[in-house]
Amino acid sequence: MNGGGACRRHVGLIIGVALLLGACAGHHRQSDASGEDEGVNAYPTNYKTDILAGMHAYLNDPTAIRDASISEPAMKSESTFSHQRYMVCLRFNPKKTATVYEGMREVAAVFVGGRFDQFIETPKELCAGATYAPFPELEKLAR
Repeated sequence: MNGGGACRRHVGLIIGVALLLGACAGHHRQSDASGEDEGVNAYPTNYKTDILAGMHAYLNDPTAIRDASISEPAMKSESTFSHQRYMVCLRFNPKKTATVYEGMREVAAVFVGGRFDQFIETPKELCAGATYAPFPELEKLAR
């Protein structure tokens, strides 16, 4: 009779594990209306640090930038993306040569999964109405 009791315990254990696994499978992340995983649009908490790192590769000479300003991250859509993404607008005056400045530029930094993904040139419609704040960290970049 002990054999039957052990068998029932194993069956009970198997059923318990199956119920737990089924419950876990039901608790996946919610998707937005487009079916896209919300993790793709995680808020970029370190956006300034990510942008500073990206500028080293983006600009030929990232030093001595003038008049730098930045907006807060905002969900926006751009024609090349099929979904909305967090974007940050930037204005700055980079060097063209060692002594000549290029003039004011405006770019948008795109974030995917809370991390910097790319810069978009000439984002006039993307940055229209953006509220800018000084971004002195960009003006202090070193090589």
